[in-house]
Amino acid sequence: MDAIVKKLVPVEGKPSREEAEEAVRVLLRWAGDDPNREGLLDTPKRVAKAYQELFGGYDADVDSVLGTTFEEVAGYNDMVLVRDIPFFSHCEHHMVPIIGKAHIGYLPDNRVIGLSKLARVVDIFGRRLQTQEAMTAQITSAIESALAPRGIAVMIEAEHMCMSMRGVRKSGSTTLTTTFRGSFEEPTEQVRFMTMVRGR
Repeated sequence: MDAIVKKLVPVEGKPSREEAEEAVRVLLRWAGDDPNREGLLDTPKRVAKAYQELFGGYDADVDSVLGTTFEEVAGYNDMVLVRDIPFFSHCEHHMVPIIGKAHIGYLPDNRVIGLSKLARVVDIFGRRLQTQEAMTAQITSAIESALAPRGIAVMIEAEHMCMSMRGVRKSGSTTLTTTFRGSFEEPTEQVRFMTMVRGR
């Protein structure tokens, strides 16, 4: 499996929890507030705890999540599609939220994977500092490596708060990214995937 989709190796010299909390205090002062006022006294602890959850994808092992597949499919070989998988991520450039949903489709080659595993893979990569383009490719590579399907298609649509809250401040704009591999490189399969994603 490509190195980018494996469990990430801990950063050498990773700061302690106390150092992380002190960094939050510095940012509060830099923003112009007083970290010693009543409302902010526990904010550094809360932020450190929240970051553990928001960026929990760094501690997750994709291989273990996708390690179990099933061969008893009664001959089924058509598309498996899980759409509208919600996710929350953070832009690696500004560390502000990316909010969106992922759609994953694949054509099995005698093996399938538990549907919840697909959602967990989205969650793992979402809970890392990301670009949407990289996240789309990472999800695709992880599933392709574990399942070896005849084809895989991944589409992500998301709103980036770095565009909505700052910079051009265009609220409501959506970014779409797609990856098609194997049989999904055929235009007819891409059309079928998109039709099933958009069909309601």
